[in-house]
Formats: sequence, C-alpha cells, structure tokens
Amino acid sequence: MLLTNGKKRIPIGYEDFKQLIDSGFYYVDKSMLIYELLHSGGQNNLITRPRRFGKTLNFSMLKYFFDINEKDNAYLFDGLKISEHYEELAMYRNTHPVITLSLKCAKQGNYREALRGLKYEIQRQFINNKFILDSDKLADEYKDEYKKILSMDEDAVWSNSIQLLSICLKQYYGTKTIILIDEYDVPLEDAYFSGYYDEMVRFIRSLFESALKTNSALEFSVITGCLRISKESIFTGLNNLAVNSILSNKYSESFGFVQSEVDELMRYYNIEEKSQLMKKWYDGYLFGNREIYNPWSVANYFNNECKPRPFWTNTSDNEIIREIMRTLTPEIADD
Repeated sequence: MLLTNGKKRIPIGYEDFKQLIDSGFYYVDKSMLIYELLHSGGQNNLITRPRRFGKTLNFSMLKYFFDINEKDNAYLFDGLKISEHYEELAMYRNTHPVITLSLKCAKQGNYREALRGLKYEIQRQFINNKFILDSDKLADEYKDEYKKILSMDEDAVWSNSIQLLSICLKQYYGTKTIILIDEYDVPLEDAYFSGYYDEMVRFIRSLFESALKTNSALEFSVITGCLRISKESIFTGLNNLAVNSILSNKYSESFGFVQSEVDELMRYYNIEEKSQLMKKWYDGYLFGNREIYNPWSVANYFNNECKPRPFWTNTSDNEIIREIMRTLTPEIADD
C-alpha cells in the first residue's frame, strides 16, 4: 500500500490501530498516551476533544496494548515510543481484560430505538466473551445473568450489565477489567434535541455508576466524547472522575498533531516549502498550552494533492452551537 513514489500512504478514515500499522500507512506516533495515562491518570478518566481528532483510533490502540486477548498483536508497538518503556509497563502490557463500548449507536431519535441500540452494543461485548461461560471459575448466579444478556431477556438488568461483565471477566482471568467508553455524549446530545433527555440520563447514570463507581472489578476506565456533560447529571457521586477537556494540559499532545509532527510529515513528503500554508489553514486549536493541528484536515490535505480546503466542514452536527446562539443573552455574549 505505497504511493507511486515509494512513500507511505496517508490513512483517511481508518480507526483500527492494527489495520493501520499492518498495512504500512504513515502513522503519527501517539503511543505515549499509554504512558501518560498510567502515570498521571485517575481511576476514571474523561477526555473530551472535537470530532475527527483521533479519539477512536487511540481507543483501538489502548485496547491492543492492554487486552489480555491481544498478546499475539503485541508486536504492533515495536519501534513506537512506548516500546522504550516495555519493561516498566510489563504489568499492564496485554495483562487485563478490556471492555470497549461505543455509544454512537444510540443516535436514533427516540428513546426506544436508542435503548435498543445500546443493548445490542452491550450484548456484543458479552458475545465476544461468551467462552468464559464454559469455565467453572464463574459463580452460577453470574452465569444466569450473563445468559439473560446474551438472549436479550426482558428480565435482564441492563443498567448493571457492564459491571456484571467486568466481574465475570475478573473471575475468569483473575485480574481487574479496563473499561473504554467512546462517544459517551452521543446518547445524551441526541436525547436532548429529540425530547427524551430525562429517560436517557437515568439509564446512562445507572450504567456508569454501577460500572465506574461501585465496581470492585474495575482497574481503570477511559471515557471520551466531544462534549462535557454535567457531572451532576450522569456522574452523580463519582468522586474519582478525572476530567481532561481541551483546557487541560494533560494529554494535550495525544489528540491532533503538534508542530514537530507536522514538520516531520512535510519533510517526509518533501513539501517543506508549504509549511506556512499548512499552518495558516490548519493550526487552529489550543489544547492546554499546546498549539494543535486538526489531523483530519492535515490528512485530507495530503490526500488532495496538497490543495487546501476546509475539510472539517460538515463532519459534525453543530446544533448545540445554534441552540446557544438562539438563546444568547447579552451577559453570555460578553463572557
């Protein structure tokens, strides 16, 4: 998968870390997110970033590094920055069961269909791990509840389902579970504009509290999304939540490209003379105290024969901004 001039291809839209590495695409190394997470993160880590900034790809990377079932893919990190810390991080490298949830499936326009989408996403995690039911390590009562989720039984307790799965995984593997939740804000944003916000908040709150607050089988969690949802609405009582927005210095280099990474890209593709044009168009973000390039726009710039365009346009729904503008008071406008 090379360009005709022998250079690596720029990946557009790839969200699976293994596919990107195995196919030989150009990869901007974000593996030190793992190191920073383990050294300065909390038990529950919320990271908010705009759309198209590599959140899902980074989640895929975390899964391949931590997941006890991905030992055959440990080679993916060889040669990356994190490989310099293999010995130090040995107790975490492919040693924990990992649960990964993407809540973008809940953008359905009504509560019934949104809840159905969430249930299918949760069920998928149970299906992926159903082999543990054959083990005598699991308590019989947990097996019974596990089977209810698998069969979409109407008596299944969905609000406690992630806690249940993490407990079962801990009993099977003998080590605590890592939980990765992507697009956590999608169900609530859609519910807000579709008129079922209170119902969705109740379900998400119960799901998160059981999985992240009262869960003895939890090692740590990472939660990502675009919006900062009120802690009082879905994280009530979750005192161990570390919030990292675009105003935070933590993880400021882990999403999007910093100047040195863009400079290296320009050198690799022999177009250093266009660096100022690139900066003028796409160096538009400040995460913490670091200037950040929009990675989606940078990648598409290279894929568009280096002709600049506003590639990020129409990649997200801006209804929340429009709603704010419609209800803007003079005081808020001044702020």
